[in-house]
Amino acid sequence: MGGEKIAPILEKTFNAIVDKKGEDVVCLDVRKITSLFDYVFICSAETDIQARAISDEIYIKLKKNEKTIPLSIEGYEKGSWIVMDYGDFLVHIFLPEKREYYNLEDLWIEAKRVEFEKK
Repeated sequence: MGGEKIAPILEKTFNAIVDKKGEDVVCLDVRKITSLFDYVFICSAETDIQARAISDEIYIKLKKNEKTIPLSIEGYEKGSWIVMDYGDFLVHIFLPEKREYYNLEDLWIEAKRVEFEKK
């Protein structure tokens, strides 16, 4: 994915999270920090059911609109921390206590935040 194509897919990912009421959504541009991926989404879900619903919504919207599926999805069964790997970007969906414990925002403290307008 090149620079022009990543923006629409990030926007669709953000909207999928918001559509399923994901909370405290953060997207970090980590291109200057790591070569493994370009962006990281972090969001919270109140329950494991909601976490799976957010993951499902992202999967469905990106498959339908961007013709892409994740390389892998981890943690879906438990739902307390789901990681979706799309190659150029990752999506972390946490229950609040897991998000606080792992504190990924501090891990990527130097990353620039990507801002989206809520639709």
